[in-house]
Amino acid sequence: MLAAILGFLTPLVDRFFDNKDQADKFKAEISAALLQNEAELRKAQRDIIIAEAQGQSWLQRNWRPILMLSIVVIVVNNYVLFPYARLFGIQAVSLDLPPELFNLMTVGVGGYVLGRSGEKMMTTYKDKR
Repeated sequence: MLAAILGFLTPLVDRFFDNKDQADKFKAEISAALLQNEAELRKAQRDIIIAEAQGQSWLQRNWRPILMLSIVVIVVNNYVLFPYARLFGIQAVSLDLPPELFNLMTVGVGGYVLGRSGEKMMTTYKDKR
């Protein structure tokens, strides 16, 4: 998203500044401000997830995994069970999966894989010390 914003702003900045050095300085300031905001957003998101994981309520701690599993059930239904049921002449229902939910599942699974990989790398690193 940051790249898209900078890609949009760069030509505009170049139009408004006659001096290339001033334009470059202004673009660097914009880029630094956007990076700072993105870092703060990531930290806030991390803090929310940590708070949820440490919450008192079972539902508060588990709503994300439940959501991910629900999406996975829909994907398995649509791409495994539904085709085989139709192949054998069984009436089956294909469930709608909006692209946003599929993207959410992709991000969630990717985050889990990256998180577990990082966790394993840190364990290996600590064991070697």
